[in-house]
Amino acid sequence: RLLGEGKGHVLDLCAAPGGKTLQLAAAGWTVTAIDQSESRLARLSENLERTNQSAEIVTADLREWSPKTPVDAILVDAPCSASGIFRRHPDVLYRVRPAIIAEMAELQRVILTRAADWLKPGGTLVYATCSLEPEEGERQIEAFLAERPDYALLPITGEWPGITEKGTIRTLPTMLAKEGRLDGFFIARLQRKG
Repeated sequence: RLLGEGKGHVLDLCAAPGGKTLQLAAAGWTVTAIDQSESRLARLSENLERTNQSAEIVTADLREWSPKTPVDAILVDAPCSASGIFRRHPDVLYRVRPAIIAEMAELQRVILTRAADWLKPGGTLVYATCSLEPEEGERQIEAFLAERPDYALLPITGEWPGITEKGTIRTLPTMLAKEGRLDGFFIARLQRKG
């Protein structure tokens, strides 16, 4: 919903197993789903077939792949430390260390920087992680915007849990306790100027 109704070509980066790909296709977008995991993309393909949706599926490393032409929208569901899912997967608390966070933040920076070059002027880029770490969320976007004056934060409004003063979304596992709680995640919506 953060990208709106499908009005063009969208890249779903780090797409497998494809839940967001299915939603984008159902909303009317022409979707190219990219991920480096062949086995997870096979699940995405099965899910598309099962739901009678379509998308172009590309197996590639985003540090090397590029689209042939600029696109209208991009969803970056970036690889991350996954510290926000500890409620469902408590083992994550024993695995996430500063070195892992730094490694993930650098990979996110590379993917976000490359993706930004693929968007048409006026297009929308949504960046998301299931991390509680500012290095993978707020600080990542602040650093990106400082480096890319051709981008601006496009504030998220409406009935969303966790909307911040800046117009990003930051949810915490303690939110919506009566409904079963949320995972922790961060979302920012950006627009390329022009």
